[in-house]
Amino acid sequence: MGHTKEQLLSLLQELKIEFSQYEHPVVLTVEEQAKYVGQKNGALTKNLFLKDKKQRFYIVSALAETKVDLKVLSQRLGLGKGGLRMAPEEALGEIIQVPLGCVTPFSLVNESARNVSMLLDQRLKTQEYCFFHPLSNDVSIALNAHDLDKFLNSIGKPPAYVDLEADPTVGKDQPPDLAGLVPSGATVLSDPPENKASSQGPEKIPVSVNNKPTAVTAVKPSDASEKEKSRAAANSPIAFADPDKFVEEILEKTVSTALSGIKQHIDKDQEQLSITISNHMRKQLGAQLKFISTMFKNTAYTEGFRAGIHCQPNKW
Repeated sequence: MGHTKEQLLSLLQELKIEFSQYEHPVVLTVEEQAKYVGQKNGALTKNLFLKDKKQRFYIVSALAETKVDLKVLSQRLGLGKGGLRMAPEEALGEIIQVPLGCVTPFSLVNESARNVSMLLDQRLKTQEYCFFHPLSNDVSIALNAHDLDKFLNSIGKPPAYVDLEADPTVGKDQPPDLAGLVPSGATVLSDPPENKASSQGPEKIPVSVNNKPTAVTAVKPSDASEKEKSRAAANSPIAFADPDKFVEEILEKTVSTALSGIKQHIDKDQEQLSITISNHMRKQLGAQLKFISTMFKNTAYTEGFRAGIHCQPNKW
């Protein structure tokens, strides 16, 4: 589950980011938004959610009047003329976890968007304030580029400002100037339905490692007990890479430890008390732990990515 509008605004307040908030009816276009905040102190923005042929995703955030040529941008990223297109609507919910009309740089706060690349219009820096939807298009907030940078850095997404209207030559002796902004890993949509077991043996599943396709053999799980499966899953690296599973494991151990002590001092008539305490702890701690673990993972991922870039030999 992605962050809510309330959680995002609370995060901005924790980061001491100043913003003005304007509530209005749901809007799906910049033109509709302008009817409610166009007269306010701030520049309107447009936000594009794009994908390339390798299932890598991008958010382009620009001033409403900035001309963004997808063919030119695609070449500048090293993807060829037709390498970029609008991402499918289902990717909004699965990758950046926002409804239609709510794409903004704030969408990157969701852990599922960790591999999404962000390109910011350098003209945003020329504005005193810019308007964005805070994960919901029934509200617009105005903030400056400096505070937007502060937010992006806090989630491990250093801002990248580019001239989106530039059209530099790309050729053999002039490499794509924005190639460094192409995501290093592919972010794929949810897996298709599993096929029934085949008599021809284990299925070969293509995966991507460093953008080089390989094949991994999918092995059918053994008939271990459900309890053993659960324990193995909880202790696997994949489980701890998922903040939801990671937090659930922490809550399970925390709550069970706390309640084990409480139960020793209450009778059966007070067992409902332990249930109430358990639910309260999960509710109060869950969101906070998920936020902390997501920030930790995003930071670790970014540092690892930077280290990998520095270790790669210069290809040019």
